[in-house]
This record gives sequence, structure tokens and C-alpha cells, in this order.
Amino acid sequence: MSVYKDEKTGKWYALAWYHDWKGEGRQKCKRGFETKKDAQEWERSFLLQNAADMDMTFADFCELYERDRRPRVKESTWLTKANIIQNKLIPAFGDRIISEIDTKDIIAWQNELLAYRDEKKQPYSNTYLKTVHNQMVSILNHAVRHYGLKSNPASQAGCIGSKEREEMNFWTKEEYLKFAEAIMDKPMSYYAFEMLYWCGIREGELLALTPADFNFTKRTVRINKTYQRFHGQDLITSPKTKKSVRTVEMPEFLCEEMQEYLSSLYKIQKNDRIFPFTKSFLLHEMNRGTAAAGVKRIRVHDLRHSHISLLIDMGFSAVAIADRVGHESIDITYRYAHMFPSRQMDMAARLNKERMEEQNNVS
Repeated sequence: MSVYKDEKTGKWYALAWYHDWKGEGRQKCKRGFETKKDAQEWERSFLLQNAADMDMTFADFCELYERDRRPRVKESTWLTKANIIQNKLIPAFGDRIISEIDTKDIIAWQNELLAYRDEKKQPYSNTYLKTVHNQMVSILNHAVRHYGLKSNPASQAGCIGSKEREEMNFWTKEEYLKFAEAIMDKPMSYYAFEMLYWCGIREGELLALTPADFNFTKRTVRINKTYQRFHGQDLITSPKTKKSVRTVEMPEFLCEEMQEYLSSLYKIQKNDRIFPFTKSFLLHEMNRGTAAAGVKRIRVHDLRHSHISLLIDMGFSAVAIADRVGHESIDITYRYAHMFPSRQMDMAARLNKERMEEQNNVS
């Protein structure tokens, strides 16, 4: 037996031997258990995890999943996963032996999620249902691929929910200019929204900007990080996708505005955030300016849509726009297809011309 009582503290501790990834024998000690049973349960779980035994509980496997996956994803991504795991998956399956979870268990759990209503009688959104289910699938897929679980019952049970298409609103240039004039009384807010509208950058990208990101000689701003706030902590991470890392050229007037803004910041260092506030502040200022300007209400993110619609209206191609805003061109084509002017008549006329020229050459 490798569970002992500490006579000085009156508490129990466990010693467990295992082999690390190099095959070398190691010892793990865990102290502070109130009872012998608690220490034995920890030892049992620890040994099952290190043996990758599928007779471990789902909660124990989630610890393995975190150990394997957390170093490979952005911290903000992991925190989202962890919230779902702790609040939706472990309460339902935490004590279950992972190899004994079957499709009927998954279906019963899905039905509980589908039947849920909050205090306002509102169900979970389709997007949230899909996100929760996908996380369950991801955990069990990890067990199948790397730890010998025979099959994934969450995949077999089928998906619930669906990704809802994001409603797309935007301001015309005239509407934005009315808004911008209404928030000029707060320079920091004004310059933040100028960057959002005229460069089409994301909120997180804006809030991560530092003086070092600007090259006023070349009139560019470098986008290579994003800001988020989780549990009261500021996090600077890599951007949303690899495509998001880019250099955006600024119009000349915006360069002059940003130079003026940076020069007004007292003792700003090259790696300090130039907009030291959060997304909630941007939303508050958006609402304030919208009310003052008398323009329709849109989200802060819709300024990105507004920038893209402006570029489409100016005649730029999907490829050029995608490069500027950090999207794939296929995404721009798909999401904003209804905004691009139709070229069908031009295509038909060109095809007709090609055919007629071919006939003339033959005759």
C-alpha cells in the first residue's frame, strides 16, 4: 500500500510510482487528503491516467485531455473549452467510466440540453448547442485516437444545434461620419473607431495595438496580436488565424490622425497598448455615439462589415479585400456575394462574342 498518514498534520498522503514518456521510473507524491479513502482514490485515478486505461472516469480523462491539448491552443480558446467542460460535460458524465458511456447516454444528455429553458423561457441557442456537443465529440475523439477508446458515442448519436448565420449589419460612409462627429468629444474613442472603420480591423486587434506597430513613413499598421480579457486578466495572444497576421496600409489622413493621437499620450512606451480599455468600453461608446448621431444601432464588429462593404462599393476585388482584412478570399466571396455588382450580363456578352468570333473564323 502506498497511502500513508502524516502524524504531524493528521492528514493522508499518497505515493505513486509510474514511468514517464522516456520510460524512466518516477514517483509522484500528493499530500493533504482528509481521509484515507480520498488518498486511495487519487492514487487510483493517477495510475489509471498514466496507464491510459479507459476504465478511468470521464472527469479523470478530462484532466488528461487538458494536459495534452492546452499547450497546443490559444489560452483564450482553452478557457472557452474549460468553461464548457466544467459546466456542461463533467456535471453530466464526470463520474461515469469513459468506456461505458454509450449512444443512449449521449442522446439522453442531448435531450436535456434541448429541453432547457432559462428564467425567461428561452432555450439554448443553436450555436451554443452545437458548440457544447462538438466539445464532447472532441474529447471522445481524443480518447479514440490516442488512448484506445473503441468508438465515439457522441459522433454516433449525431449532432444537435447548428451554426447560425451571423446577422450582417453595416453603416454607409455617411452614417459613420455622423457617428464619428458625435464622439469627437472623447479623442481616445474617436481615434479607436477611426481605426476600426477605415482599416476594417477586429476589436481585439485594435485593443492590442502599440506604437511599435505603426510605420508612419510607409503609412502602415502591423496586425500580429489580439487582446482579450478573461477572469479579470488582460491577455495578448496571436490573432484569430494565420491569415489574420498582416500589414494594413492606412489612408494618409488616418496616418496624420494617429500620429497626432500617439503624440498626445503621456510617456507612452513603444510596447504599451495605445487603447488601454476593454471591449465593453467600446460597446458603451458605440451606444453613446449612435444615440447622439441618430443613426441605426449596429454592433462594434459590424464596423468591419461596414469597411468591407465600402471597399466592395469602391470596386475592389474579393481577393484584394480579403488580403486587407485578414480573411480568405473564398470567405469574402461567400459572405458578401450579395454586395458585389452582378457580372452575369458581362459574362454572357463576352461568351457570345467568343462564340461569334469562332464561327466567323470557321466561315
